[in-house]
Amino acid sequence: MKKHNPLIDLSFFKPHHAIPFQDIHQDDFIPAINIAIDEAYKSVEQISGSSHTDFNSVVKALEFTFEKIETISGLYSNLLGAESDDSFKEMARDFFPLVSVFFSKVYMHAGLYSKIKHLYESPESTPDMEDRRLTEYYYLKFVRNGAELDNSKKEKLLKIDRELASLYPAFTQNLLGATNAYTYHTLESGDIEGLPPHALTAAGEEREKRGLKAGWVITLQAPSIIPALTYINNRSTRETLYKAYSSRCLGGVFDNQALIRRIILLRQKRAGLLGYKNHADYTLKERMAETPDAVFTFLETIADYAMPAARKEIEEIMILADKDGIRSVKPWDLSFYSEKIKEQKYAFRDEDLRPYFKMENVIQGLFTVAEKLYGITFKHVTHIPVYHPDVVTYEVFDQDENYLGLFYTDFYPRKTKSSGAWMTAYTAQGLSSVHGQERPHISIVANVTPSTKDTPSLLQYSEVKTLFHEFGHALHGLLSECKWKSLSSPNVYWDFVELPSQIMENWTREKESLSLYARHYETGETIPEDLLEKMNKADNYYKGNQNLRQIRFGLLDMYWHTQDIDKEVDITALEENVLKKYQLTESVPGTCISTAFSHIFAGGYAAGYYSYKWAEVLEADAFNVFLENGIFNRRISNAFRHEILKKGNSDHPMKLYRSFRGKDPDPMALLKRDGLFMEKE
Repeated sequence: MKKHNPLIDLSFFKPHHAIPFQDIHQDDFIPAINIAIDEAYKSVEQISGSSHTDFNSVVKALEFTFEKIETISGLYSNLLGAESDDSFKEMARDFFPLVSVFFSKVYMHAGLYSKIKHLYESPESTPDMEDRRLTEYYYLKFVRNGAELDNSKKEKLLKIDRELASLYPAFTQNLLGATNAYTYHTLESGDIEGLPPHALTAAGEEREKRGLKAGWVITLQAPSIIPALTYINNRSTRETLYKAYSSRCLGGVFDNQALIRRIILLRQKRAGLLGYKNHADYTLKERMAETPDAVFTFLETIADYAMPAARKEIEEIMILADKDGIRSVKPWDLSFYSEKIKEQKYAFRDEDLRPYFKMENVIQGLFTVAEKLYGITFKHVTHIPVYHPDVVTYEVFDQDENYLGLFYTDFYPRKTKSSGAWMTAYTAQGLSSVHGQERPHISIVANVTPSTKDTPSLLQYSEVKTLFHEFGHALHGLLSECKWKSLSSPNVYWDFVELPSQIMENWTREKESLSLYARHYETGETIPEDLLEKMNKADNYYKGNQNLRQIRFGLLDMYWHTQDIDKEVDITALEENVLKKYQLTESVPGTCISTAFSHIFAGGYAAGYYSYKWAEVLEADAFNVFLENGIFNRRISNAFRHEILKKGNSDHPMKLYRSFRGKDPDPMALLKRDGLFMEKE
């Protein structure tokens, strides 16, 4: 008897229309997406061939036409990053081109475009503002995806889109493969001396998992590599680990260099076909920054303030390293000695905080902060299907007990999960043709420090900030109140989307919020006043180099997407040339940023990595309102919710920001907070 494919019938998803992960199999995806595409093509022809040209018959109908495809492809994409074996990953080479070709063909459809254009040019026919915004959204989709090209250029664009759709997952697969393939195994305790107890225990347990009889194993997963580079005394070990991490996908079995060259070449050609100077020019037409020149000016302005502070920080490191006989400071020395300087200056180590950040307490802290800000509550439930035993689910309710959505959490590293941390949606908020007005299903995926046989999961402070960051994205999705899914939160401009996430990091710094969840895992005591004071004093240390690091990433991204790149370009030489102005230590041969830079070569941040810094300016300015009125002031948090979080892309982001703040953002807010305002060269 033929097995039922739940992906074909979306109404099968329950309760809350939740995805029945336990009933979905790998071989369901290709048949389901093919059926969904066939159905959508028929719908497109019906819309195009109809005599009706009103909003409901064209734009609304098109929104519903895409629904099943977007649900199936979104589910596949989410599982590809969170829980996938080799065969599931290999399927991406077939799956994504199917989806890409469908959307490319639809957005080039002349008959459909003529109807969309008519509605766009007749604003009086769509009086509802959000309907009007959706019409504009689709009009721009068509224009920016080739609807106005001749048939020859349309065919070229279609070919490019099909190939790019296969290259992005290939890049990700290589990066995951390279990360998982490397291990540092040592039998000598001196090689890893200095590791904090939890990291040492984890290294021993990692060795046991791999069936090795003795010693310790360090991997390239963040919870393993970061403590190693920060605390191991043995410089040779740090060098080995740094080079391994920084050379991922640069040569060897998992080489990403050819993929990068091809991706850049195709993006250049695509932008040219559409009439843009380059890919950055194309991308930034739908960003707050608007132009590449504006991005370069923004990044270089921040760099002007960060460079003097960064130089002073490096000079301090050189003085301390010199006492250890190190005459030339290398990148693998920076985390190690900056941590030592922090200890000397402030009698503070990041590790001093770890006992106060038990994972369960931090999770409860997320929920408590959200409740105090927005009145929402999270109820742990076990009846919702999950894709892995690590996943925990919650029903989310507003203060009036109205259901807001489902929330999935998946926090610990495993070989079947990509590195990093991210928020995603399985179901967006908005009108569904199947379920009516639908609430969102939001997920956070991360790779934080797991528990060991000796201790529960105790987080680094940076990991706490990461969870609050991703939780900010989650709140953006959960609190959305838009009519249309395509416009609902967090489907906003990419240099605006990081505002809700980055502003949440502030609730990891304030005493009033920390007292709610930062408790010693053994004694239950809150963070002592003196430790909190040291933490806050140390918080701005090394901010020059931290800002400069993000500037380098942003500039590298912009260079890749504004310059004519030769198809045989030497990637490491290009990087050195682009970054040398802001490189304060010698570059290391055989290392590369780009080959592991999944944000821009596989993750959607192409010509957009600057967004993190851009949004940091917005959130620093916005958080000043909370500081002035109280970090749990319900009037302010409600204003942030109603003017920004719930609005999605229903209006231009600068208009939304002004509605909340009452003025344009202050570009100096970030520099003042980071202690860089007086440092400009």
